[in-house]
Amino acid sequence: MSQLTATATCAAMSATVETDGQRVGERVLAVRVGWLAGLVGQMAAQIVAEHWTGADLAMLAAGVGPDGRALPVKGWTALRRLGWTAPVPDGVYVSDRVRRCAQEQAARALRLAVYRREVLQAIVATWPADGTRADTDWRALRELLPAGVTSAVVADRTRQVRAYQHTEGRLPGDLTDLENAPTVAAQVLLAAADRQLTSIGRDGPGRAVLRVQLPLTARPGSPADWAWHALPLTLPPHVPDHARLCAPTLRITAHRVRVDLPHRVPVAPAPARGHRVALGLDWGVNTLLTGTVGRLTDTGRVVTDGRMLRYDATAISAKLHRLRRHRERLAAKRDHHTALTAGLPDGGPRAGHLTALAARAAAEHERVCARIRHLNKTLAWSAGRWTVDQAQALHAGVVYVEDLATLQAHGRRKGNARLSGQVRGQVIDAIVHLAAKAGIAVVTVPARGTSRYCPRCGQGRTELTHTPAPDRPGERGWKWAICPGCNLSTDRDHAASMRITARGLLAQHHVRTDRTTGRHHITNVVEGDVATVRRPTTTVTTRGSKTRPTPKQHSVSRLSHRVPDRRTAPAPPSGGQRPAGQAPKNHHRTVAASGPAHDHLKPQHLRTGFHHVRATPVITLTGDYGPGTTRPRPHPKRPKHTGKHR
Repeated sequence: MSQLTATATCAAMSATVETDGQRVGERVLAVRVGWLAGLVGQMAAQIVAEHWTGADLAMLAAGVGPDGRALPVKGWTALRRLGWTAPVPDGVYVSDRVRRCAQEQAARALRLAVYRREVLQAIVATWPADGTRADTDWRALRELLPAGVTSAVVADRTRQVRAYQHTEGRLPGDLTDLENAPTVAAQVLLAAADRQLTSIGRDGPGRAVLRVQLPLTARPGSPADWAWHALPLTLPPHVPDHARLCAPTLRITAHRVRVDLPHRVPVAPAPARGHRVALGLDWGVNTLLTGTVGRLTDTGRVVTDGRMLRYDATAISAKLHRLRRHRERLAAKRDHHTALTAGLPDGGPRAGHLTALAARAAAEHERVCARIRHLNKTLAWSAGRWTVDQAQALHAGVVYVEDLATLQAHGRRKGNARLSGQVRGQVIDAIVHLAAKAGIAVVTVPARGTSRYCPRCGQGRTELTHTPAPDRPGERGWKWAICPGCNLSTDRDHAASMRITARGLLAQHHVRTDRTTGRHHITNVVEGDVATVRRPTTTVTTRGSKTRPTPKQHSVSRLSHRVPDRRTAPAPPSGGQRPAGQAPKNHHRTVAASGPAHDHLKPQHLRTGFHHVRATPVITLTGDYGPGTTRPRPHPKRPKHTGKHR
């Protein structure tokens, strides 16, 4: 059994001082937690500022202390071995456990800087003379980059280096030339402390009590200015009763104490090899995810039922794009007002007015950033839940996803620009976390060439022709894929998802597991053709008699039929105008209610979390289909005897 760690956010509404039994309200509790967070943040910021040099970052990156021993994994222990202490403000008393929290927070900030420094050094070392990378430059860059670096990170750092070169006329020598010391967040990492500062335990089903020492004044001068506080917490419903609670993190949000509570649940690790049914996912341009289910037969062939599974987040992506443009305008307005204020004398009415405008723009900028983060997180977990639900309904034991480290977006289209800012990394994290709970493995597959070659013929060597639509084969586009060899005509992302499924199922013996993160990935590419087969019917007959009545056929049951290899026109969207003719009878009426209070009224396959997301419904289908299956087959009908003899 392995441990699956997740974090649940709780709100501390009150506390009880254990020395005198006094009950502290929400406002007073937020003030005292804010005092503790301020002390920890001040000490952590001073550590980061003192050691924000290339030599200290190189010493931390080497992972070896002055005594020649390897640095520990815990951040505060590593800083103490290096001799980087946390200075305490004059006249203030803090315990050694509070210093631990400050050192842990500073160590995490510096280690993140070490990671960015390694990426920057790889980019600068392979910087092309003309500023444009060729294939050889990309290969050299990939060899120097740390494991798991995505193309989006490389593109962001490249733009940062190019801007510095344009301003200074040279390449940056180190990360400290490119960035200032990072800002330390106002939070308290209680994971670095022990029972002398904090403890947590359960207080019944769905309840817990957090004990922590808090200062009674803004500048405590002695141990008498510290007191134990008991904070009752109501756990969210998704935290199981058998989960083990860990030391949380305290932070202040809008005059309320937020408790980020990690908890661990034992799960059985899913095997990365030996799977017969898999779900392959492709990152789309205007759609977030496009998938298909595949089965590996006994003869080594990969077959699919032809269904296209799609999580279309075009509307949400467009909203994120609008929010990002609004954020950029607010940042430009803030910087403009700040620049105008710098040239005016202090204390003047004009300077005060511009300062107020800059502060208002900065506050609005922070609100838009928080809204973008919340929307990104919600979208990522909604897509992850949809993926795991589809895999469970289709009896898939593994999910194959394109590797973000080998995925590179090209072109200057608006859709591609929106997609480059999508939360693909958060979607992968959500899929991995939810799949681990369901006992499903997640394996990343190399993305190179998945949309270029045909999945049906040529063993992955027949190039596809991309057109805007199936009825416009003579025009260049990207939405539709047509194969000149086997006449395959399907959606571009659907064809790529079939190739991803085939690559995963055929290369299971090439799966490798990262010892640090535990993520699975495929190192070598094995190509193979994908065949489309029919699924078995639900009604089974025995010698001409039915074993059970035929279920009522609804419109959703048509999804189990085979998708034709060639379509004459794209299918209309679910929310668009329906074709002319008699309106179809709707046996499954969709409930228009929304919100947590109406979740019990919604069908399970419609719970995507967004009103503007169009996702394929989750339909439970058997994973036993195609050649070599063990499903019961109907007996042939016997001829009727009429009693006449020739």
